[in-house]
Amino acid sequence: MQPVVPTGLLANVVAISERLALRSAGYRRWLLAQISLKQLEAFVQVADLGSFRRAAEKLHTTQPNISSRIAGLEEQLGLKLMDRDAGSVRLTPVGETLLAKARDVLKSMDAFFVAAGDEHLFDGVLRLGVTEMIVHSWLGDFLSALTERFPNIDVDLTVDYSANLSTSLFNRSIDLALQSGPFNRQTSANIELGSFDMIWVAEPKLGFTDRVLSMADLAERPILTHARGTLPYEQLKDHVQKLPETSVRLVASTNMSACLQMTRNGLGIACLPEVMVRDDIKSGVLAPLRYLWVPDPLWFRARYDGETAPSYVAQAAELAGQISQAFQPTDQDQ
Repeated sequence: MQPVVPTGLLANVVAISERLALRSAGYRRWLLAQISLKQLEAFVQVADLGSFRRAAEKLHTTQPNISSRIAGLEEQLGLKLMDRDAGSVRLTPVGETLLAKARDVLKSMDAFFVAAGDEHLFDGVLRLGVTEMIVHSWLGDFLSALTERFPNIDVDLTVDYSANLSTSLFNRSIDLALQSGPFNRQTSANIELGSFDMIWVAEPKLGFTDRVLSMADLAERPILTHARGTLPYEQLKDHVQKLPETSVRLVASTNMSACLQMTRNGLGIACLPEVMVRDDIKSGVLAPLRYLWVPDPLWFRARYDGETAPSYVAQAAELAGQISQAFQPTDQDQ
């Protein structure tokens, strides 16, 4: 025999259940409303980099903060976005689906900032990779212009060989590479930065400025140049090997600052990008030499991932193109 429930009590139970359901739905909506851009940004970076540690480095925060943001996002959605095990992170099927949507949200907010026309709205870190030639020519001008345009963007600078910068770009360790070609892999976005001629120079007191030089003349001193494996070094080595002189001493340097300083100190003859030594030539610290062969010009590009990079990376690349053009040689420099 079923117990009889008083009608009034049953009505109260139903009413309470309905209120709880409404409260639960309201709480759910409140939770979803608390999802932040930082959580979505953390989700996208962990997915792209495959690591909480690397995502923390990219976003300049701590690994516990990244873990907290992901955990909060999963709780708010009521979904598991990632599977974590020793040393690896994998997206769940629903995580894969939501990744594209998270990117869309971040891109929409990025576009919102662009439309607002106020660069102060952009904040974050630009992980910038450059070669030494740029350091010794127009990097300072570029960074000054970048800071003026994006005062709340910090720059994390890496100086390295172009080949190493390519590796860093494709494993997402840097956002933007200002580097010389040729390139084994192509990026989805790039800006031409122009080409820069090579030039022979020496300290004037060495006495090589009064005539057209032969390799025998150059062989009187060590020849200071780029590191082994770089295009200028390999072309110079091939050129020297084709000539009858066998006593040429090539001094390859992994540090162009040291190479330039040794040239200023008269410790050798150098074959360097003209833009690196332009001021030294104008001031008389170094003198151009008349030798009738030089390695090919170095051509540069600003390269980045146009599919995932925020708009300030693209704008930084365009700015680099504008700055680099100002350092192209003029007729007066020839």
